[in-house]
Amino acid sequence: APSAHPTTNSRTMAMSALRMASSLGLRAVAPARARVATQSSRSMVIRAAVSTPAPVVVKREDVITSDPFNNVTDHIFEKIGTNLHKRPDHPLGIIKSVIESYFDEKYGKDTFTSYDDLYPVVSTYANFDSVLVPPDHVSRSQNDTYYVDNDTVLRCHTSAHQLEMLKEGARKFLVTGDVYRRDSIDATHFPVFHQMEGFRVFEPAEWEAAGKESVDLAAEELKDCLEGLARHLFGDVEMRWVDAYFPFTEPSFELEIFFKGEWLEVLGCGVTEMKILEEAGLGDKRAWAFGLGLERLAMVLFDIPDIRLFWSDDKRFSKQFKEGMFKAGGVDMQKFKPYSKYPPCLKDVSFWLPKEGDTFTENNLCEVVRDVAGSLVEEVKLIDEFTNPKKGLTSNCYRIVYRSMERSLTDEEINALQEKVREDMVSKLGVELR
Repeated sequence: APSAHPTTNSRTMAMSALRMASSLGLRAVAPARARVATQSSRSMVIRAAVSTPAPVVVKREDVITSDPFNNVTDHIFEKIGTNLHKRPDHPLGIIKSVIESYFDEKYGKDTFTSYDDLYPVVSTYANFDSVLVPPDHVSRSQNDTYYVDNDTVLRCHTSAHQLEMLKEGARKFLVTGDVYRRDSIDATHFPVFHQMEGFRVFEPAEWEAAGKESVDLAAEELKDCLEGLARHLFGDVEMRWVDAYFPFTEPSFELEIFFKGEWLEVLGCGVTEMKILEEAGLGDKRAWAFGLGLERLAMVLFDIPDIRLFWSDDKRFSKQFKEGMFKAGGVDMQKFKPYSKYPPCLKDVSFWLPKEGDTFTENNLCEVVRDVAGSLVEEVKLIDEFTNPKKGLTSNCYRIVYRSMERSLTDEEINALQEKVREDMVSKLGVELR
């Protein structure tokens, strides 16, 4: 699922291995989000796992701790349990339902068990090791992942539940959930987004009956399934398969479609690595898996211009979407109609980078800004950089764009936010303001 857009080619290559994995998640039919809520307790109620019917309370102290590895902020904690993907009249809930319906139509109702309510706090083993992410992979850093402590994270992808599901006996399943990644700030990135994965296990009798090698059968069925899904979502479109690399599948592919005059990456997929199946006690089986990002699909299909809108409670947004409104490719379907776009407020901040240490990164800066301004910040962008050879220091200038999706912001409140951002940059990132 295309989600992270690193700023350098090397980082892009490193992160590409996690794109598809990040889309795997679980769905269990359950009531909409419950919020246990007083300002003092600030707790969220969510369901922990498929096998646990009782809700589990995630308290602030469960994810924001004094552990030196902890980097979860209040802005992130407040999103836990929101479960946008479980709201039937929300764009993400609509796309999720359309995909689930496709699998019911193609394979028979409930052939693929669907889960959407798994506990988002997972072990580092589940998040990384169980899907064969290398020990030195960039995604393991505190710059990219929200750590509760050294051994526990907010899941970066729903495939963190894959091994658990296989060990519990799941063989054909869809998983949907909210996932968390420290990332840049712009119209297409948000630190919490939603992914969906599919997983299908083959028995030896299936490839023997087909007279094919197990890998060939899995790859052929996978491509047929996903080409049908692309038509279900986008209508009769041109498609192409691109060879890819993911640590947990081999062979691996990305599906691209030609839509609205450009090639669009829709999802990542592949034949599951045998090491994963062996760990689950399924060494004599084969399997395929795919993953996709719900926000990316919804933005394209509904013409939604800013990812922050998905989190808006503004009725001018929410009233535009209804369960059952979707039509393949968006043909004759109502699209999002923008309401008044409020003016932006631009603030630049220049500073010298610290001489030593790694306290300053763009992701760390974005976390500081998010923690102060929340969803009022539209973009954080590097606009100038130079090195002073005499001082041996490097200067950066970032432009912070503030804009509410719902109202005009006042100079007074933006100035107060910007001043707090500047203070936190010094105390938390070790920069010297210019």
